[in-house]
Amino acid sequence: MNVMSPGKNTRAESYRRMEDGTKEEYLLLKELAKPFKAQTADRILAYLPNLAESFPGMAVDRYVHSLQTATQAHRAGESEEFVVAALIHDIGDLLCPDNHALMAAEMLKPYVSPEVYWMIVHHNLFQGYYFFHHYGKDRNMRDRFRGHPCYQMTADFCAKYDQTAFDPNMDTMPLSAFEPMVRRVFGREPWGPQTKTEQFPSGY
Repeated sequence: MNVMSPGKNTRAESYRRMEDGTKEEYLLLKELAKPFKAQTADRILAYLPNLAESFPGMAVDRYVHSLQTATQAHRAGESEEFVVAALIHDIGDLLCPDNHALMAAEMLKPYVSPEVYWMIVHHNLFQGYYFFHHYGKDRNMRDRFRGHPCYQMTADFCAKYDQTAFDPNMDTMPLSAFEPMVRRVFGREPWGPQTKTEQFPSGY
C-alpha cells in the first residue's frame, strides 16, 4: 500500500476500484478523513461571503440577506441550530439556484434536528407565499403541508426572518458573531442524538 505522510495530498492508492479495497485501507481512509471533516465549519464560513455575487437587483445581496435572517432569528431567541440554519439557508444560491433549499438542508441534516432540516428543505416553497403570485403561480402551494408538525415553524421562519431580511438599514450582525455557533453546530457528532425526535420516529 502506497501511503504518503499525513497532509493535504495523503493517499491510500492500492486499489483502483472500490470493490477491491481492503478493510485496512478503508479504516485508514476513515482516519485520514477526520481532519478534513473537522474543517467543515471553516469551509462554510469561508464560502458564505461568496453569496454577495449571486442574484443581483435586490436592496441587499444574498450574503447580507443571510446575515440579516440569522440576526433576526438570534435576537428573537431562536435555538442555536435554528440560527445557524437561518445563516446558511440560501448557501446553495450560487451552485444550484433553482434547487438551493435542498443543498442547505442536506448540509445541515447530520447536525440538526429533523424539524430544522424540514424547515430548510421547504423554506423556498413557503417563501413563495410572498411572491409566487407575481409570476402567475399559486402563492398557497405551501398549504399542501398544512397539518404537518413543522408547517407553522416554517411559515414563521419565512414571515419573521426570511422575507423581512432585505433591509439595507438593518442593524446586522457580522459573520464573526455567528462563527462560534457555526463551529458548535457543525462540530456535533454527525447523525447524533440531535437528529432523533419523537416527531420523526421512522426517519425523514
